[in-house]
Amino acid sequence: MSEQQVVVPIGISVNGEDHEFTEPLTVTGLLEALNLPTKGIAVAVNGAVFPRARWDELVVRGWEIEILTAVQGG
Repeated sequence: MSEQQVVVPIGISVNGEDHEFTEPLTVTGLLEALNLPTKGIAVAVNGAVFPRARWDELVVRGWEIEILTAVQGG
């Protein structure tokens, strides 16, 4: 008897836009999937800075992610 694998979408919000992915992915993988840069940015998860040292962790369903870019001037 073969087991059937159920794929559950990962629903997350990036910069206020909802996304669903069928495969687990890391923060770095998310940036790549969305064609976003990995340099010159900061990532916040649920309103708190998410350090670059943790970008290899898997994204969790329901996260609200903000991608922030540095802007010169002021």
